[in-house]
Amino acid sequence: MNVKRRDFLAVITACLASRFPLALGQEKTRRVRSDLDNAVQALICDSGALDVAVAFHDLATRDEMLIHPDVNFHAASTIKVPVMMEVFRQAEDKTLSLDNRIAVKNDFASIVDGSRFSLRVEDDSELSLYRRLGERLTIRELVRLMITESSNVATNMLVERVTAARASEFMRRLGANDVRVLRGVEDNKAYARGLNNATTARGLMIVLLRLAERSVVTAEASEQMLAILRAQKFNEGIPAGLPAGTPVAHKTGSFAKVYHDAAIVEPPKKKPFVLIVLTQGIDTKPRAQKLVAEIARIVYGHVMAGVQPGI
Repeated sequence: MNVKRRDFLAVITACLASRFPLALGQEKTRRVRSDLDNAVQALICDSGALDVAVAFHDLATRDEMLIHPDVNFHAASTIKVPVMMEVFRQAEDKTLSLDNRIAVKNDFASIVDGSRFSLRVEDDSELSLYRRLGERLTIRELVRLMITESSNVATNMLVERVTAARASEFMRRLGANDVRVLRGVEDNKAYARGLNNATTARGLMIVLLRLAERSVVTAEASEQMLAILRAQKFNEGIPAGLPAGTPVAHKTGSFAKVYHDAAIVEPPKKKPFVLIVLTQGIDTKPRAQKLVAEIARIVYGHVMAGVQPGI
């Protein structure tokens, strides 16, 4: 091993020891197993994050990289993917129709005590539903707004319709026990008691692998869900690190110092790969987005080259 290589590994080891002491002890046999790992770990160490988890799986080669895959994170808006999947499952079971119309509302019950609360327009990324209260929209349209524009109103309406418990149970059936839906968004009483939606990078990877393989509900339902995810309007994370025009079926999630992106990336002339990046503790959202984009850039280069990138 040359001096430059040895020095780089020393820096990575020191950084991991200071920022991720548990991981260093638990995963020391794999911490420097590949240049891909090293390149991603270097980005994480330089980010100043409190926690970062990465899960990558290439459907073509079954190549996989897992960094803190089982650490629990507040799911933020990534939980909207399980809600969408449960909607499509119930549509397949004929307990609802995607073309059923329900009245738009902004009045919901806390899971703590049933007390009522409303969502704040200034905390939402989709504003049109606040002007359409009382109008009847199809469930299909609410799903689209929940995913592509991350509408909190649509999310809470759909959670109320399909129930959080059923969404969580469906995640367990898909093999993602760590993806847990407890409630809709902005239930402040629940948040204060630590009753939050949660996920791990591995859990989201399992779910999106099933979707990429067209095995969530049915092949037709999977195709419809993929089309919705490809229409995502918030593309500052994983898509920003990829060549322009690369199709990405993904969902972001953010609040306070949390930023996540969970994606199925569809490179030209290759099978897709799944990439999940969960972050906590980065001081600004743009810096978190930059980290996620840089990780995506390195992983994409690894996939397309067929070899691990140089340092």
